[in-house]
Amino acid sequence: MRLSRYFLPILKEAPSDAQIVSHQLMLRAGMIKQEAAGIYAWLPLGLRVLRKIEGIVRDEQVKAGAVELLMPTLQLADLWRESGRYDAYGPEMLRITDRHERELLYGPTNEEMVTDIFRAYVKSYKALPLNLFHIQWKFRDERRPRFGVMRGREFLMKDAYSFDLDEASARIAYKRMFAAYLNTFARLGLKAVPMRADTGPIGGDLSHEFIVLAETGESEVFCDRKLVEMAAPGHNLSVEQLEGVFNERTALYAATEEMHDAAQFEAQTAEGDRLSARGIEVGHIFYFGTKYSVPMKAKVAGPDGQDTEVHMGSYGVGVSRLLGAIIEASHDAGGIIWPDSVAPFDVVVINLRASDEAVSAACEDAVARLEALGKDVLYDDTDERPGGKFATADLIGVPWQLTIGPKGLADGVVELKRRATGEKQSLSLDAALELLTK
Repeated sequence: MRLSRYFLPILKEAPSDAQIVSHQLMLRAGMIKQEAAGIYAWLPLGLRVLRKIEGIVRDEQVKAGAVELLMPTLQLADLWRESGRYDAYGPEMLRITDRHERELLYGPTNEEMVTDIFRAYVKSYKALPLNLFHIQWKFRDERRPRFGVMRGREFLMKDAYSFDLDEASARIAYKRMFAAYLNTFARLGLKAVPMRADTGPIGGDLSHEFIVLAETGESEVFCDRKLVEMAAPGHNLSVEQLEGVFNERTALYAATEEMHDAAQFEAQTAEGDRLSARGIEVGHIFYFGTKYSVPMKAKVAGPDGQDTEVHMGSYGVGVSRLLGAIIEASHDAGGIIWPDSVAPFDVVVINLRASDEAVSAACEDAVARLEALGKDVLYDDTDERPGGKFATADLIGVPWQLTIGPKGLADGVVELKRRATGEKQSLSLDAALELLTK
């Protein structure tokens, strides 16, 4: 991708109403544009990162056995009346009436709709367990939307819904998603800590939030340091292994400030392991039993032939919110530092003198060879001064910067910089390409 032909509206300074780092950097890097309070257009650079995050979230759901579908953004109010949530949900729900006087709502979540889909087609326990998920835009009419994509009104969310014959099976499904979330966040380069949570308007008696630690996090959290150091559990776990993953992590203290018990924290956690930090919620999972299946009559015939209400859980990941959370956890004075897995490009090739035919030819050769190796390349072929090019490359956070200029070309070397560490190396193009493919 040639930068001269790309749409990347860089800002030298963030607007004054951008209060947190992720909002400031996303605006400066030309990733989003605010269209209304809490509603953003995703510009090309931001969309590339969003799609990469979405792809990882999707892949981990599929590996955990969930099946993808796509539900609409608008839902019938009557479905929510069946569950009893239409009037109870509150002013955050955007209610709409169409030209035929049908009452609709812009979905903030999909428990009712997915239960309606399930009851229409699944009649026997032999179809269970079942987990359905989609990645779709949601809307919650926040009273005070702020912090950019961290607390917007319109947001992209992955929500999954499990259906099981009984409570024991449903709790296994819950633990499977618990492990899948740990794998997901690890692939995104994040240290996410599961914390016992209030079930809120979703309902049920079992819930965990997944909190990413970041100095600029929205709330204070308290946990055992060992939770942050634990590796992702991996895939294809047996029921016994899932139990082990869940029990190992939930046995250690972890709480947001709303749920924090200082005395319990001190009693349960060794002094050297007590960690107090700021955190950002990026995922939330719930087991709520028959809360929706009873009022909505979502039943299956059991092994004995008797109809029984299914047990359900729901599992949400804020896909667009994750983008902000990654920036909050990974940035410096120069800009964003993307983990390799979600970076908009793998490498930016910087032409220090676009008017020099030999330099441009060397850059074109480097780009072609990188692309042949499967790398996603941004080529800065603009007439900008070198300082501006370096500043842009740092700001947008591409993991590797490959710089080619007349002096280096004369010496047979290029400069390769690792964005995360700032380390620079002068080496031959062949050596640089070899390093980039390791």
